[in-house]
Formats: sequence, C-alpha cells, structure tokens
Amino acid sequence: MQVKDVAELKPESLYRRCNPEVFPFETTKDLEDLTEFIGQPRALEALRFGVGIESEGFNVFALGNPGTGKHTFVRQFLESRAETEQVPPDICYVNNFEEPHRPKILRLKAGGGKELFQDMEKLVEELRNALRAAFENEEYQNRQRTVAQEIQEQQQHAFEDLQKKADEKSLSVLRTPAGLAFAPVRDGEVVPPDEFKKLPEEEQERIKHDAEELQQESQKIFQKIPVWEREMREKLKDLNREVTSFTVVPLINELRKKYEDAPDVATYLNVVEKDTIDNAQALLQSQGAQEPGQRLLPSGVGPQAAGGPASESPQLRQYRVNVLVDHSESKGAPVVYEDNPNLQNLVGRVEHLASMGMLLTDFNMIRSGALHRANGGYLVMDALKLLLQPFAWDALKRLLKSREIKIESLSQMYGFISTVSLEPEPVPLDVKVTLLGSPMIYYLLRYHDPEFGQLFKVAADFDMEVDRTEQNVGLYGRLIGTVARKEGLRHFDRDAVARIVERGARIAGDGEKLSVHMQAITDLLRESNYWAGQNGNGIVGASDVQRAIDAWIYRSDRIRERMQEQIQRGIILIDTEGRKVGQVNGLSVIQLGEFAFGRPSRITARVRMGKGEVVDIEREVEMGGPIHSKGVLILAGFLGERYATDQPLSLSASLVFEQSYSGVEGDSASSAELYSLLSAIAKAPIDQSLAVTGSVNQHGQIQPIGGVNEKIEGFFDTCKQKGLNGDQGVLIPASNVRHLMLRQDVIDAAKEGRFHIYAVESIDQGIEILTGVPAGEPDAEGNYPPDSINGKVCARLKEFAEKQKKFSQSPEGERRAT
Repeated sequence: MQVKDVAELKPESLYRRCNPEVFPFETTKDLEDLTEFIGQPRALEALRFGVGIESEGFNVFALGNPGTGKHTFVRQFLESRAETEQVPPDICYVNNFEEPHRPKILRLKAGGGKELFQDMEKLVEELRNALRAAFENEEYQNRQRTVAQEIQEQQQHAFEDLQKKADEKSLSVLRTPAGLAFAPVRDGEVVPPDEFKKLPEEEQERIKHDAEELQQESQKIFQKIPVWEREMREKLKDLNREVTSFTVVPLINELRKKYEDAPDVATYLNVVEKDTIDNAQALLQSQGAQEPGQRLLPSGVGPQAAGGPASESPQLRQYRVNVLVDHSESKGAPVVYEDNPNLQNLVGRVEHLASMGMLLTDFNMIRSGALHRANGGYLVMDALKLLLQPFAWDALKRLLKSREIKIESLSQMYGFISTVSLEPEPVPLDVKVTLLGSPMIYYLLRYHDPEFGQLFKVAADFDMEVDRTEQNVGLYGRLIGTVARKEGLRHFDRDAVARIVERGARIAGDGEKLSVHMQAITDLLRESNYWAGQNGNGIVGASDVQRAIDAWIYRSDRIRERMQEQIQRGIILIDTEGRKVGQVNGLSVIQLGEFAFGRPSRITARVRMGKGEVVDIEREVEMGGPIHSKGVLILAGFLGERYATDQPLSLSASLVFEQSYSGVEGDSASSAELYSLLSAIAKAPIDQSLAVTGSVNQHGQIQPIGGVNEKIEGFFDTCKQKGLNGDQGVLIPASNVRHLMLRQDVIDAAKEGRFHIYAVESIDQGIEILTGVPAGEPDAEGNYPPDSINGKVCARLKEFAEKQKKFSQSPEGERRAT
C-alpha cells in the first residue's frame, strides 16, 4: 500500500557545513585579538549596570553553567574598569594607648601606610638615640645631681638642727638598729646607765623629758624623708619631661608637618608624643634592637617584619604601624578573587602566639581579609564555595548591610576559648561583590533567602550559545587566534577554523547556533595543537582538529561501546529488521559528564479489555520519573479524544521499556509509546528497522526533543554492527531538523541510501511510515476507512466496548459489580 507524505531528509539537511572560503584570512595569525566576549550582551549590560550604580544592594550574581567563561569574563571586565578608577586608601591599625584591646584604624592615601610604617620605625630609633644622648648629657647629669643634692641638704640640715638641740640639752644622738636614740652626756662622754640611776630623780626626769622631745623631733624628720624623696622624684620627673619634650617634640613635629594633610595621623602623633614623654625611661630601657634590614621591611603585619612578640619589647611594638592593606604598587581600584572564602579569609583574623603557656596578641597581629583588600574596589567569589564555608555567607550579608568590616573569630563568637583578645575598630566598607554560580544556586538563594534579593539585585545571566551568524562566525575565528597567541599554540588555518565552527554547532546541539562553552572550545584548541605537533605540522589543519575530536570521543566512549557490544551479543534485545505488533525501537540519551551518547530501547505495548486505563509499568514500579509519567498520561487523553467520544474507552493497556534497570525520565519516547500502543490495538506490525524519537501532545502533534544527534547516531551504530540493509532509519520531529549536525559516517550512509531519516509532524504521519498502512482520514460522519490504522483502532476499541457491555450484563459481570 502506498504511504503518503513520506518526509525523508536529504543528506544536505543532516549537517550544516561551514565554508572555509567565507574567512578572509589564511591563518589566525592574520587576525586581531578579540577584545570582546562572544554572545554575552545581556551579561555585559548587567555587569555595566551593577558596577555603575551607587545605591546599596546592587551587587552582582553572575549565573551560568560551568565552562561558559564567567570567571574570565567578569575578571577582565572588572579589571578593565578598575584601571580607570581611583586607588583606594591604605588601611592601617595602630595602638590605642588608652584602650590597648581596641586598636584604631588609620586610612592614608595609597602608599602612605608603608611610608608611615617606615617613618615610625625611624622615629622610634631616633627617639631612643636622642633620648639616650640627652640623658647622658653632662648638663642633664649636673641638673639631676643638683636635684639630689637639694634633698640631701634638706635632710642634712634637719639632722644638724636636731644635733644642735641635743647638744643644748646635754644629750648625744646615737644611731641604733631601731633608729635614733638620745643619751645624757657629761664631760663629752655618754653617761653609763649605772651612773644615770645615781643621778637625782629630778635630773633623771628632766633628761627623759628632753630625750622624748628630741625623739619626737627625729620622728618628724623621718616622716618628712618620703615627702622629700617624692619631691625629688617629681622634680626629676619634671626634669625628665623637660628634657624629653625638648628632644621628642622637634622630631615628632617634623613628622607631623609631613602628615599635616592627614588629620587622623596628626591626632595619632599627638598621642604618641604624650606617651613617649610619659614613658621615656621605659623606651630607653626596652630591648630588642633589630637589624636595619629587618626594621624597614614593608609590613602588612607587624610581627612578620619584627619577628613576633618575643623579638622585641611591648614598649617598642606599641609604636609600630600595622599596614593591613598596602596600595603602594596598585594602579586603579583593586579586583580581588578569593578562592577559599572561609570566614577568616573573608573578614580577617587576629592571630595569637603561644608563649610560656599563654596566648599573646596585639594590634600588630591583626591580619587582613579579602574584604579589606577589595575595599574600594571589587570582590569576586564562587557562590558554592562561599556557601560551603561555615558562617561565611551570614558574615558576608551582615557586613554588606552594616557597610563595615568587623573582625570576629569563631572562638570569640561561640566562647570556645576564654583568652583576652582584641576588638579592632571596624573598617568602613565600600565594595562591589560579584558571586559566580550556577542558575540552580541563584534561584535557590532567591527563593529561600530573603536577604539575598536585597543584597544581590543584579543578575548577569550567561548564555550557553549564540546565533550562527556571519558576524559570530568571524568572532569565532578571532577567538581562536587570540587563544593561540595567549597560550603559545600554533595558529589555525581557515579549514581548521571552519571545522571548529562546526564542532561549536554540534556542542550546542543546533546547526543554527554556536556554543560559547569556552572551556570546551579552548580545550579543543589545545588538543588540536598537540596533534598538529605529533603530526609535524607548523599550522593546525582541519585533520588535526578532527583527530582531536576523535581522540576525545575515544577516551570517553567506553560505556557506549560496551552497551553496543551487549546489543550485538544479544544481551540487550533490539531488532533492526522484521515486523512486530506492539513493539517499537525508542531512543534515549545517556549523559556521562561532558560526553553524551544515544542508545535504543525496546518499547512494547499489550492491550486487553478494561476500563480505559493505560498502565505505565515504569511508573507503577517507581522507575519512571514525573515527566515520563506525564507523557504516558497524555496518551490516554489522545486515545479518549480521538477514539472514544461516542463510546466508553473499554481498554486496558500496559507500556514498558524492556530491559530498563536504572529508571526512565523524559517524554521524548512518548510518541514511540503511542505508536506501539496503536500497533497493538490495530494489530498492525511495526517495521523494526526503524527507531523513533519525539514527544507527543494530546492532539497527536510531534514535538521536538533534545539530543537528536546522539539518538540518531546511537541507532545507526546498532544497525551498523548488525549490518545495514538499506531499510533502517530513524523518525525524528520535523522541528528538530534544524538541530542536525550528524557524524560523517551517518551522512555517508544516508547519501548511499543505506540509512534513512524521516521528519514527521504528526502521529498519523509516523504510523504510516512505521506500518506501511495509511493512518486514514475521517469522513463527514467521523468514520475512518476500515483498512486504515485509525479504522482498525476504532473497530478494535468498539469490539472491546461491546464485549465489556455484554460482560457487565451477564450474571458473572453482575456478581463482580456487586
């Protein structure tokens, strides 16, 4: 019987070639570097907007599948923009002399932090030398002795007066371990105790009274001695302050004049001046002088330059400047990529040094985080890495909302240790954050985290493919030349570029598109360059590119080869010839990493009288996914609408993917299931030399599916192993024709008439090709021709309905109903 509207595709429809003659160059060496990214206008516009707007919360989330070049795109865009922006100030921590556990920040112009660090190192050394010279000066020594002599003279005069009073009363002053004692004197000698007792009682009383008065006078003198000593210390202190001020003030004034345009530094120097004047002796007595080369090292941290707390006294360390962020070498705003965004790497930390069983720290041991280094510029992070780090995501949101960087350690936050730590002054935060992640992460955060939408209001959506226009094909050539130059690869001739363009369309799975999966493209360039070297070619040709593609497929297709082997050995049952009722070859795609391949599966249908149910065995045993189950339910809708408008659908059917052991998902086999179901109802055998892919809707229209190239090639490989007989082929949706970019061996077989590809638009068209029987068109009364597929289906379903009616009216049927 003649089949109408058989739409077999011509070989030229199976592959869209790229003509090398369209390229106005011989090799990519003749091309200029590509300064723009291919096919990302939406992402580019989003980035421009996100970094340009000044309002809060307009940080950027760059979403796209891995390998699209998000990271390179974002980095290059931000770096090119940052070059034109102002360099942010340096950030330093200095000692808070009033509250040492709360270090203060200083913000200086770029390079000023390093310069201040060196100036303070030099100042401390000059102060020590100048103070040492001042205090060793003869004038100071004389003034110091004068102060001491004044006190000694006061003490001497007091004791001389006491001695005179004692002489007047004929008493002698004796020094004893208990202090001063007074004894009577006669003829210049002390009266012994025995003779004293022989004196008249009145005389003894007078002597005792005089001795007690002198004893009280001596006690008053001894009471004045601490006062005199305190007065001496005060005078010495005033002297020291006078000498220190005379020494310190000119040195600090010189430094203060240098930083007169930095008010914070001037305030800090005032405090330093007061502290050095108050603690000059401690500064002189401190140890830990360093080698000159060590002292002037550029410091992001004090201890790294000074060797840690044990290498010098705290008195010297308190005058250091901890340069947290140094922009002395920076040009433009910073662009920082944090590869390991844990809490400490993000917000900084305060380190401790174990010494004699204690944990020591000071402001010099404060370390910067990525937010400090990116402050005033741009911070780029991988969203997944950030979310996997404990507390990092919450910390980032908190800092972006507060607009200041507060260093907190987990041990402090959760009380893991009770050691005294620092509370550094928060650093004002001005940064644009760009997160890189997959679309799934973006939409999950958008849905589940209310704060995410407030802080990341700009989505830069990266596409996976672009239109295969003449302009984009030309940009592909420039991209190849740019990568070759940057990575030192051989240049590519125009034939190689054309083959890479074709490969880009195959990766995109669409003859009218080009993949912008940059990782896959650049890897292909590197591998092609390798094979060109192996072949001794100075220029990469199309054969080198093809060999790279073939080698990559060979490395990846072990499982595909084993599956085809199982079909060849009869372990997996697939027929590629003959005709069977209720049996059709369906096609599916298996994705293993970056490699995808098709494999055929036998789909069978069995029908019987029933209550209008189409049972999906995969769903019943929970091996079918929801999309697959939806496709099967659509079949029941199609059958009911077309064949059971005037009678009940008295059918019970079962559908199954034979030998499926890992579950079934997707609706690309729904047309194949419907074909097998119609074949089983009409008892019309299906040609097993054909395979089917495509989904179907309730109107019987064939809808496009994914992976059409892999599915066709999968069935072709099976037929090739079993032997091509000239009748084999595949039915695909007509809307998938534009996606075809098939292998050359499939195209050659189609040219030779040994393999056929049909583009179908409806179930009726497909069933005609599969069975060789017309589908049939309804007449004015809605009846189909009896010898058509639809006529046979209607007749069989009518037969089921009549049997169902008779059975329900029989005694057995009535018993079952009750």
